[in-house]
Amino acid sequence: MDERRGLFVSGAVVQGTDHLAAGIGCQDALKSARCEDGDGVVLAVADGAGSRDRSALGAHLAVDIACRVLARDLPGDDTDGTVWTEWISGRAQEVVDTWLRAARALPAAAEHEGADGTQVPRDAGEFAATLAAAAVRPPWAAFLCVGNCFGTVLTMDRDSTREHCHLVLPPPDERHSSLFLSSPGARMRVRSFALWDPDLTGVMVATDGCVPLTLDHPDVHGLPPAAGPLPSARFFVGLATALRDNGGDAEPLRALLSSPEAGRSGDDLTMLCALTGRGTRTGRR
Repeated sequence: MDERRGLFVSGAVVQGTDHLAAGIGCQDALKSARCEDGDGVVLAVADGAGSRDRSALGAHLAVDIACRVLARDLPGDDTDGTVWTEWISGRAQEVVDTWLRAARALPAAAEHEGADGTQVPRDAGEFAATLAAAAVRPPWAAFLCVGNCFGTVLTMDRDSTREHCHLVLPPPDERHSSLFLSSPGARMRVRSFALWDPDLTGVMVATDGCVPLTLDHPDVHGLPPAAGPLPSARFFVGLATALRDNGGDAEPLRALLSSPEAGRSGDDLTMLCALTGRGTRTGRR
């Protein structure tokens, strides 16, 4: 747990049941960091591609780079929205570019001689990973994402005691193609945006293994399939309440990601949260 600017930071990584059964190591990674001026935090989670032997290294590389890049020169909380949007757009492309250079420089990266005798550039695909990251300085939060990770925010009206959850960074429809940091065109396909909400009380980013546990099918809420997945208030608000009650210790999150319900996804599960002290509590410890 870390507390900065009134923010509690808690996270957990749990190895997927399918990976455990197959003797495959966890391929997810997470990291948080203090912004350089000490005012704000960065959250980053990454998911290595299951088909690539060195993808776990690529995931750890991704969260390290995202935290380093986003922790630098974060705009002020009273800065214009255009500045925030341009800042996160530029930082998102910098993260992808830096990751590609770093992956290609790794000694384990594949390199071979082409048919014409020239050296073929190192293949970063061996380290393929997805990434979601957020820079949080309430009332602002800026997100970037490559691939199928996702992000939610929590808000609570000033005159209310009830928190609400919002899926602001939904996992994309990847039925036709998957996107990784190593994919061609990743720099142009990275998603980024900034949001401002004076009632912001929490930000959460997660890998796609958490989807079955945390997102509801729209028919649960009486909506058509076109409405897309919706965040489970039972999960997100309940988790935020539990984390605040115990001072930010990650055990409630770890327990949820290790539950039999979570195990049905089979995939690694990773989530990282930044919560303000203002939000739902039960008062129990």
